Amino acid sequence: MLQTMYGDHTMFRYLAFYKPYGVLSTFTDAEGRPTLKDFVPVPGVYAAGRLDYDSEGLLLLTDDSALIHRLTDPRYDHPKTYFVQVEGVVTEAALEQLRWGVSLRGVKTKPVEARIIPEPDLPPRPIPVRPYHPKTWLEVVLREDKKRQMRRMTAAVGFPALRLVRVAIGPLTLGRLQPGEWRPLTKTAIRRLRMELGLVEETSRNNLVIN
Repeated sequence: MLQTMYGDHTMFRYLAFYKPYGVLSTFTDAEGRPTLKDFVPVPGVYAAGRLDYDSEGLLLLTDDSALIHRLTDPRYDHPKTYFVQVEGVVTEAALEQLRWGVSLRGVKTKPVEARIIPEPDLPPRPIPVRPYHPKTWLEVVLREDKKRQMRRMTAAVGFPALRLVRVAIGPLTLGRLQPGEWRPLTKTAIRRLRMELGLVEETSRNNLVIN
């Protein structure tokens, strides 16, 4: 069942989708490139935020306009988690620059959480990442969503991104999804997400599990 009812009796749909590399975060494209329509046969839903054509990972699709607003408006500082493969051996100094924010065209980004991680277990990309040695994997938690921001930030501190995969939006994760797959959110997952966004009363946070 794709629809969930809330107190105002409005029906909304919430889907988690693993956007593959080389797919637009829209349902139409004048140039005929792959879009969400090629993977998600659910009418009337829209992406709450976006991923670049050459980025991969979690998209939340919904017709809940209030939730889309909360997720995309930078005032709300909602966290999004990325695994980022970059060229070179990342230094602690570069991590500190990311954590404090970097200047992009004269505008300083908000601080992020950033750490080095082992190579994650991710599905292979259809077009392999160009060979580059050495390279480093980072986990970065971003709280704003400017155009190509994650790539621009790592490049600004001297480590261009080779691959970028979003693995979580707040408490919502990819789970077992593979590229091109989607799933409807459970009622528990929806309630947890809406509570974290301040869209429902926080009456029963204890023991909520998200999938």
